[in-house]
Amino acid sequence: MLDAVDRQIVHAMQVDGRAPFSRIATVLGVSEQTVARRWRRLRADGVVRVLGLTTPEASEPSWHIRMRVQPAAAGAVADALARRPDVSWVSLTAGGAEITCSTRPRTPRQRDALLLDRLPRTVQVIDLAAFSVLHSYVGGAYEWTDFDDPLSEEQIAALGSDAARTTPTPVALDPEDELLLAALATDGRLSYAELAGVTGWSESRVARRVEALRSAGALYFDLEIAAELLGHPVSALLWLGVAPKDLAHVGESLARAPETGFTAVVTGPANLMVAVTCRDTAHLYRFLTDRVGALPVRTLETSTVLRRVKQAGSLMDGPRLTDPEPPPVRGR
Repeated sequence: MLDAVDRQIVHAMQVDGRAPFSRIATVLGVSEQTVARRWRRLRADGVVRVLGLTTPEASEPSWHIRMRVQPAAAGAVADALARRPDVSWVSLTAGGAEITCSTRPRTPRQRDALLLDRLPRTVQVIDLAAFSVLHSYVGGAYEWTDFDDPLSEEQIAALGSDAARTTPTPVALDPEDELLLAALATDGRLSYAELAGVTGWSESRVARRVEALRSAGALYFDLEIAAELLGHPVSALLWLGVAPKDLAHVGESLARAPETGFTAVVTGPANLMVAVTCRDTAHLYRFLTDRVGALPVRTLETSTVLRRVKQAGSLMDGPRLTDPEPPPVRGR
C-alpha cells in the first residue's frame, strides 16, 4: 500500500526523472536514505519507471493505430505488437476486439514496413486505420498528475523542471547516440558511469551528450506510472471532432487537466486524441460531462481500455510495469 511519501516521491520523479535523491529528500523533508529505499521498492514492485525518450521533433513523426481484430486472436496480436521496440501504448479496447497502439518509426522504411506491409498482411486483422500526429500538446511524456498528495508549486519549483520540456531546438542525432538512447530508454536513471560502460565513452563525454540533448529538447525523461496501483484503474481514449478554429483552445484545455496523460492533434475523422486515467467510471463520467462538455466539441467517441499490454516502454504484468530487455553494449 502506498502512503503519502511514496506518492510524493513518484510526483517528484515526474517533475525531474533524474533528480538526485538528496534533492528530493530536501524538498519532501525526509532523509536521502528514505527516498532511495522507497524508490527502489517502488521500482521493484512495478509501480514506476523512468525512461529517457526522444521528442517527436528529433525523430520520425509518430502514428496512432486502431485496428479491429478477430476477438480470439486479439491477445496474441497485441502481445506481438508490444514486443516491437518501435511500438508503444498497446491496449485492448472495445470489448477486446480492438487494439490501439502508437508507433514512432526511426525511418520511413520502418514505418512503411509496419503500416503498409506487416499489419495489413496479418490475417487476424479485420481492418486498420493509422493516424499521423500533427501536434502534441503534452509531447510523448505521460504527464498525468491526478495524485492524492500532489507536490505544492513551491516544492515543484525547488525540484527544478525538466529542461527537455522546453520548446525543442533543432539537433542532429548521431549514429553514435543509438546505444546511449537505447540504454536511457530502458532506464532513465542509469548513472553516467553505467552509461559509459554501455557506450564505451568516458563519463564526461556521456554527461556532456546527455545534457546537450536534454537542453536542446531532443531528450526528455518520462515517468511511467502503473496508475492502477495508485488507485486510478480506469483509462480511456477519447476521439474528438473539433472545428479548426477551436482546436488549439480545446487541445490546450484538455492537456492541462490532471486526468490527462496525452493530447494530440491527429489526422482522420476525429482530429483530437486524448488519453485519460481516472479513479472510477463515475470520475470518467464527470470528466466527460464537466471538462469536455464545457468545451466546443462537435463529436466525441470514448473507448475504455480493457487491458494495457504495454506503456511507453514497459510491458505490463497485470497492473504492474515490467522491465524490458537490457540495452545492447558496445562491442557485443
